[in-house]
Amino acid sequence: MSPQISRRRLFLTSVTAAAATVFATDRPAAASPGHAGSASSRHPELPEVPGMLGDRWANEFWYQFDDTMFFNRSQELDDAYTAIIEYLGGDLERPFREKWLELSKLPEYPQNFISFVTPLRQQLTVLSRAQLRVFDAFYQRRDPRLVAAFSDFGQGVLFDPRRADIASEVHTMDYPEAYHLWHVYLRAMMFLGIDRRRWAEIAPLNGFSWAVFAVAKPNQHVVSPPLPRQTVIRLALQWLPRSADRLDRDFQSVPYPQGIG
Repeated sequence: MSPQISRRRLFLTSVTAAAATVFATDRPAAASPGHAGSASSRHPELPEVPGMLGDRWANEFWYQFDDTMFFNRSQELDDAYTAIIEYLGGDLERPFREKWLELSKLPEYPQNFISFVTPLRQQLTVLSRAQLRVFDAFYQRRDPRLVAAFSDFGQGVLFDPRRADIASEVHTMDYPEAYHLWHVYLRAMMFLGIDRRRWAEIAPLNGFSWAVFAVAKPNQHVVSPPLPRQTVIRLALQWLPRSADRLDRDFQSVPYPQGIG
């Protein structure tokens, strides 16, 4: 067993154990910035948002993530999206997801997929940098509290009225296959060596959130009741130790994980 594999398994084991601790402890409905550890020192105190429900820090994280990636994106990011859309034939989402599903079933995978995404290296680097900048602004690398943020996202318990005029008020995925899409993008980044270790750490969180989403089936406009704690712990223990290769197999199931939903 290589040292790299040993470190990865140790990391996944520690995060999974920490996740069980996170979900075994009551979390406040509106957490203060102080609960986010050193991240609070990089941000002013978060203002109260009337009508907001759920963890305050996680709400802000997903709000800023959407703001950076979609609603107030930079010109550099906009140019990257334009180039990807042109390469994929007019859409950022469905063609990429369906192409991956096609290629990942073939014995030539992943080399066939690497060949397909190599022309997008520059654009994917821009996307990776923008996303990780938001992650790093709110959470330390390998922060177990990210598990709770992805769980809350999947459950649909983060209600944020600030997006009511242009998007859904609940921070959650628009549809289950969007988890497939994020997996495809992060796999493309990993295969091209773009922040590979970072995305290898985030991939199981995305899979875990997908499983939570499949059970909760959240509403985008009304905050959902939280899942039983033991259900979330069980899903965390099942999904967080999974490798990206294992998740490749899991994401062959559409729209929900096999046996869930």
